Order: sequence, then C-alpha cells, then structure tokens
Amino acid sequence: MNIEVTMPQLGETVAEGTITRWLRQVGDVITDQEPLLEISTDKVDTEVPAPGSGRLREIIIDVDATVAVGTVLAIIDSEPAAGAGRPAHRRHTHSPLIRRLAAEAGLGLDSLTGSGSGGRLTREDVALAARQAVVPAEASVRPAASSAPAVPAASSTPVLPAASSAPAVPSAPTASIAAGSPVAGPAVPMTSLRTVIADRMMQSLHTTAQLTTVVEVDVTRVVALRSAARGPLHDRLGVRLTLTAFFAKAALEGLRAMPVLNSSIGADGRSVVRHTAQHLGIAVDTDRGLMVPVLRDAGDLSLLGLSRRIEDVANRTRAGAITPDDLAGGTFTITNTGSRGALFDTPILVPGQVGILGIGAVVERPAVARQPDGQRVIAIRSMAYLALTYDHRLVDGADAARYLVSVKNRLEAGQFEPELS
Repeated sequence: MNIEVTMPQLGETVAEGTITRWLRQVGDVITDQEPLLEISTDKVDTEVPAPGSGRLREIIIDVDATVAVGTVLAIIDSEPAAGAGRPAHRRHTHSPLIRRLAAEAGLGLDSLTGSGSGGRLTREDVALAARQAVVPAEASVRPAASSAPAVPAASSTPVLPAASSAPAVPSAPTASIAAGSPVAGPAVPMTSLRTVIADRMMQSLHTTAQLTTVVEVDVTRVVALRSAARGPLHDRLGVRLTLTAFFAKAALEGLRAMPVLNSSIGADGRSVVRHTAQHLGIAVDTDRGLMVPVLRDAGDLSLLGLSRRIEDVANRTRAGAITPDDLAGGTFTITNTGSRGALFDTPILVPGQVGILGIGAVVERPAVARQPDGQRVIAIRSMAYLALTYDHRLVDGADAARYLVSVKNRLEAGQFEPELS
C-alpha cells in the first residue's frame, strides 16, 4: 500500500514551503513519525515526520523546490519488499531562492548546469557559476599587466588607469567580499532561516525611514523587587520571573499612551492602520538564528502572565517547536540584546511595524541618585539603556522620546507589586 507524504499545513498564514533537505533516501526503511525531510517557509524551518512506516519508494519533489500545501512530496511503500530500489521519478522546478541567486549574479538559468538529481540546479551550482564568471575576467586583467614590456616603467605608472581600462568584471552576488577575491574563502550557502532573516532585514531597511533614540534607565527598584519575588513566585506558582517581563510590561503600557507606535503604514504609503490590540513580538536567540514569536493580545496580560508566555514561546522557539502562526501578526517588538551583554544597539524594524524596543544589559555603576530628603548622592545603581528604533515616516523624534520617557518613568518607579500578587 502506498502512503503519500504531502506538504503539511503549517499554519493559517502559510500556503507553500520549500524543501531544504531530505533526511532519508529512496530505499531506506523508515518508521512512523520519524523525521523524513526539512522544509522552510517564509517564517520558519521545520521537520516533516513520516506519516507511516515502510520503505521510501519515491522522492517526487527535490531540494530547493517550492510547492503548495497538500502537494505530494514522496511515496512510502508500506510493504518494504515492493518497489524497493526502484528509480524515482523526479520533477524539478527552480525555487525562488535559485532564481534570486542567479539574478543577483547576473546569470541566466538556461546557461547553468545542475549537479543535483536529474540536472537540478542547486545553490552550490549558482555560487560556482558566479565564481567562474568572475575569475576569467580577473585572469584577463592579470596577463595584460604582467605583459608590460618595461618593469621599471610599469612600477612608476599609476595602476588605476590601467585597471579602469580593463574589461568590466561581471557583478558578483550581494556578498560583501566578491567571489575570486584574494581574501575570499570557500563559499558556504546560507541556511534557509539565515536567508529569510537577511531578506527581511534588507526589505526593512529599503522600505522604511529608520531612526533610533536612546534613554538611560535606573532599574534598581525593579532589580530589587525581582530578586525578592522570583524565589517565592517560582515555589508558589512555578513562574520564572525575568527582568524582560518588567521591560515588556512597561513597553506595553507605553503603547497605550503612544498608540502611534502600535500602528502600521498602509500599503499605499499614505494611510495609517491603528491596531486595537497589542501583539508583542519577542526576539529569541536560537542556535539556528534570530526568530520573533508573537504574544497575541499581550497588552491584556499581567506581569505574571507575560512571564509565563515569554518563557513558553522562548522555550518552544529554541526547541524548534514554534509554528508559523506563532511568528505572524506582531504589531510591536522588543529585543533583549542585553541578555548577551550588549549595552545597547540600534534594532532594525520588523517589516510592517513602526517600532522596536531594544533592551540593553543591566549593569551596576556609580550614578547620581536622589534621596527621600531631596539630597543628591552618588550611589551604585542598576542601569540600562533602552533604544527605540522607529519609522520616521510616521513617528517623530518627539513621539519617540515621549514613549521612551513613559517607559523609563514606569520602570524607575518600580511599582509592580500589585502585578505579583
């Protein structure tokens, strides 16, 4: 009996996926729910388990092909003896990734030779062709230089004019170091997730007017409150209270006061969409790269609720158990680069959003503090930087400063006790 392996429905917002790797080969005996292949969508990479046990009889869709949900990817023969080792019928298409890489390298797909199954083009094929397109051009320059009849004269002759008269070198891919450069090492393809991140970041920088404003915050009271409460809370409720939850709570309250930062600019570039709910993206560092799961309706959560939800999505993201729907629909994002020791950075906006708040490391250092009697003293305080990047098409610097100061005041007041009861 044949068992069809199909492209799964990974979420309501996902209609297609790209095959990135087959984990088993034709002829292999596999078991039910064993990871069979890896796929990538525009939001997440994930494994697809085998829907039944048997022998993998045929792989229909090859690596790098992008297909719609429901497409049959492979056939498993539940009777291992039947069909084992039969040559598979392959169907090849050029994925958007291959088409994009070839276009960036100035290469025509018809001129390339594929090394994949049945002549399928791979990323390595495109990268190799790009390097070969550069090296001959450079080689054509070097003989001209070395054939100069008089070395002394050549050494006294400016090099730039000669180089400028050389044949034009074809444009290399978007890598910062051109292929064929003396400092270039072996080209290693980006992972699918890295490619998605790269594309999203470039899209954001090319389509928005980004500006970053920074404030310094004294979080000494928050640190003390968290230190006193986290042990009892964990024992009583199992909640892992983190400083990130305090920052998230203050950030969400700030959005209520400054709803422009919880908005989006319409596709026409001339309209504004004011989001009634606050869906908070949380940047999570994983072994595979940065991912941003979304806490839907985060503005309705208490500090404890935020702590639970942040821990949940962070654990699921790092475990590779996040779904595309978990990554969709954010209206504002926070990123905690301070968790790795950075004082602050200038975050890049998530496409479609107009604000992202970067949280720097909380560090102890001498600072001016005001005592209850009004006297100012120099004391050891817990300090942090908050960096807000915003789309200057919609948000002015004064708006950004008002938002940051509202978050700063909330954190410095440190009055979160009611949230912990």
